[in-house]
Amino acid sequence: MTQQNPKFKRHIQMTNENLKSPKVHILEIFSSIQGEGPYIGLRQIFVRFKGCNLRCSFCDTDSFGRSRDLSKDEVIKKILSLRKRYPNTHSVSLTGGEPLLHSKFLAGILPELKKKGFKVYLETNGTLCDNLKEIIGLVDIVSMDIKLPGTSEGMVFWGAHKDFLKIALKKEVNVKIVVSLSTKEREFFRAVDLLRGIDRNVPMVIQPVSSKNGVEPPKAKRLFRFHDIASRYLREVRIIPQIHKILKVR
Repeated sequence: MTQQNPKFKRHIQMTNENLKSPKVHILEIFSSIQGEGPYIGLRQIFVRFKGCNLRCSFCDTDSFGRSRDLSKDEVIKKILSLRKRYPNTHSVSLTGGEPLLHSKFLAGILPELKKKGFKVYLETNGTLCDNLKEIIGLVDIVSMDIKLPGTSEGMVFWGAHKDFLKIALKKEVNVKIVVSLSTKEREFFRAVDLLRGIDRNVPMVIQPVSSKNGVEPPKAKRLFRFHDIASRYLREVRIIPQIHKILKVR
């Protein structure tokens, strides 16, 4: 069974209560390029939801910051206005925080976005399996993390990640692993082994952490070592940094 950090149980309960509301907590809605993973460089409309069930050492988002309570119609209106301004938009990225904490709101809004011709790109920490089941039919691309215990306060999610990935495979999916200077090789290998045991054709992105709060990226030699390990067992492995951080864009 997945271990859940007690510090965040109350937050999840509060979030689930908020799901009964016709409005949702949104940190921001904006247009930019995708800065991570295999879709890097494509313009997307980002809907950033408040709240997360995890607290990772490398997190670069204030998931619990000030937000606006927006209705379904308000969110759709903002998305449509951004697409009008940027008609080359590839997709709508649901991000956070953890967007699947708001799965019931998403189940209401995504059919409307699909009717209007949007592709839906879900960025997720890959732990909330039941929430994913609620909306997987309305998503086009799933970009999920595999969280290593060393970067997630020692919490272990191997079982949850395995179950999550099996559901996500109903759609296009890619997996991201964030690595730091302190990432242990045995943890990284276990993540690779988990992925190859389900589908070795799923693309894996090794993402060196962006320096923050004393967390530093691996040296190049270590990154290449991780790439060599993963490439022995998986068909497509890439090292991709956060390009939006390099470009200094949102």
